[in-house]
Amino acid sequence: MNDILALDGASLLAAYRNRTLSPVEVADAALRAIERFNPVVNAFNVVDREGARAAARASEERWAKRAPLGIVDGVPFTVKDNVLWAGHPIRRGSKTSPPGPATESAPAVDRLLESGAVPLGKTTLPEFGWKGIGDSPLTGITRNPWDTRVTTGGSSAGAAAAAVLNLGILHIGTDGAGSVRIPAGFCGIFGIKPSFGRVPAFPPSPFAIMSHLGPLTRTVRDAALMMTVTAAPDMRDMTAMNTRAPDFRIGLEDGVRGLRIAWSPRLGYVKTLHPEVEALTAAAARAFEEAGAVVEEADPGFPDPTDILNTLWHSAAAALIRGIPEERRSEIDPGLLVHAKLGGDFRAGDFAAAANARFPLFTAMARFHERYDLLLTPTLATPAFAVGHDVPPDGSFGDDWVGWTPYSYPFNLTMQPAATVPCGLTKDGLPVGLQIVGPMHRDDLVLRASRAFEAIRPWATIAEPRVRH
Repeated sequence: MNDILALDGASLLAAYRNRTLSPVEVADAALRAIERFNPVVNAFNVVDREGARAAARASEERWAKRAPLGIVDGVPFTVKDNVLWAGHPIRRGSKTSPPGPATESAPAVDRLLESGAVPLGKTTLPEFGWKGIGDSPLTGITRNPWDTRVTTGGSSAGAAAAAVLNLGILHIGTDGAGSVRIPAGFCGIFGIKPSFGRVPAFPPSPFAIMSHLGPLTRTVRDAALMMTVTAAPDMRDMTAMNTRAPDFRIGLEDGVRGLRIAWSPRLGYVKTLHPEVEALTAAAARAFEEAGAVVEEADPGFPDPTDILNTLWHSAAAALIRGIPEERRSEIDPGLLVHAKLGGDFRAGDFAAAANARFPLFTAMARFHERYDLLLTPTLATPAFAVGHDVPPDGSFGDDWVGWTPYSYPFNLTMQPAATVPCGLTKDGLPVGLQIVGPMHRDDLVLRASRAFEAIRPWATIAEPRVRH
């Protein structure tokens, strides 16, 4: 089992072609590992064992005939539980969500199923994905496999924990203010928030004005494989790109030689940054020079956009809570209710002003990318901290999770692609991430740079959770 769980998607597909491994063997190994590890990390709230085995058997038959459905046939995947998957509930981490099954699948799920991928189950998130931590009233706490005493981050919490342990190869996440990159950064895996609309979404997120769908994977190659499938147009999403999905595997190994890259450790306004994070990410930025890029320290030049985020985020929370019956609100995460109350104090004009304030940020980054092909920053301002807290308990980042995520949400506001790559471990053995930001619609360049870093600085993996008390 451990040998199978060490393989990436490309290796699995090669083994299927060579008939040295079958999709059924892979699915069974993943399901056994989920049974063993999920009680420890709480990554899954739904596991569809029979459905996975049936899909794996069908894939095995197609490979026996040399007739795979697509480029991910037989590759196991997971679905974040705020994403539709027909026949399964969509609880969104909330006791207030209807427990009945969905009648259709989201576009990303449809594209993976149409290509023969094998669905394993649904992964956990904080209630409605409202915060950057991995706990909810419905499913409890999701724990970081690197150290079960600390958080995975969120909101794609279960997806990240599953990816660390290879409980599935491809993991669907969503990112409204960092919800792919935060847990990927804390958990030492790869995650990318594609350009807005590149991966279609349906139905829209409560935070739809900023929300992207993207992959969490162990390797950059697997993310490129997944995006090639999921980035196809879909008529259900009015904001989705209507251009054919590119093959993101093409050019992935072209490196970064000759690129001009900016390194911004504080974006010009970040006041608090953990010293180990700063040291590890600075060393990672210098690694791009080893790969032939020109790296300069430079800030993008926009002011702290926290107020813009808060106006949009709190307003969306208020709209979300208004749709839940009054008598059920006692079942909701108290922190979400606080955000919703703040949002209820805003006027429509405040929301419109905040939405319009994104345009100068977008323009500032567009001009910045005329000088620099890519921007590098830390992914997060701190390593992972103790579970059961929304912020580091020492008070170093204030009392709101936005305080320790200053690098992620600006690029939801600007809609451009941003990824995180693991760039080292702290003295306590916790992963640290480096964020790679690219110009709008240059997802290919972000993936290419991420792969270049992966090639010269391969990141550590673990085979089972490190249970600590």
